[in-house]
Amino acid sequence: MDDERGESRDEGGSASAQDEFRTLLRAQRVWDTELPAFDPATAPGEPLPLFHRWFAEAVAAGQPEPHTMTLATADERGRPDVRTLMLHDADVRGWHFATHATSAKGRQLARRPEAALGFYWAAQGRAVRLRGAVAVADAAETRADLRARSKGALAAALVGRQSEVLGSAAELARVSEDAWERAGHDPVPEARSWTGYVLEPDEVEFFQGEARRRHVRLRYRREGTTWARELLWP
Repeated sequence: MDDERGESRDEGGSASAQDEFRTLLRAQRVWDTELPAFDPATAPGEPLPLFHRWFAEAVAAGQPEPHTMTLATADERGRPDVRTLMLHDADVRGWHFATHATSAKGRQLARRPEAALGFYWAAQGRAVRLRGAVAVADAAETRADLRARSKGALAAALVGRQSEVLGSAAELARVSEDAWERAGHDPVPEARSWTGYVLEPDEVEFFQGEARRRHVRLRYRREGTTWARELLWP
């Protein structure tokens, strides 16, 4: 039933709770700090050096977890899916990440090997977006990636079964404890479904926020073996 203001009341909460949320949401401010300037005329001819530079500047600015990124894929029906994960490398081949091939994103990439990545570094009002084809890394690279992980991250990889329905918290605790023990004692543990991926971008956009909303957007587009650069309206 609707109240006098047209707000729908249901089990999710009252109209007053919705008002409180909206008030809180609209009270948030963006970029309450001095933002760096970005002159796209000084940008390099390829996106990778600029990404390396911006990443280093995000670290220097104190951005928490600057290697955190969003990965967008599509399922068999073409519906978009998105999640947060960690960047493992960025080199001339592309942007690297890893997951279980049996996970939802691993299955989606097997069916449709294309994806998009997004980084947001709020400390400097910067974002980077990429999209392109995704290739599976070779087994040696995947094993090296697994060995380089921290004990906790390695244990999580050893648990496996990512995206499957979990029966109970107790089951997770039991399997996780076993994986933690393996991660601490086996120097080269095996996680059969753990797979490395490389996104080879054909588009990379660098976004620099500006206090008066005259944002700078520089897009690189791959044209054969070279990159074209163009500015976009904010």
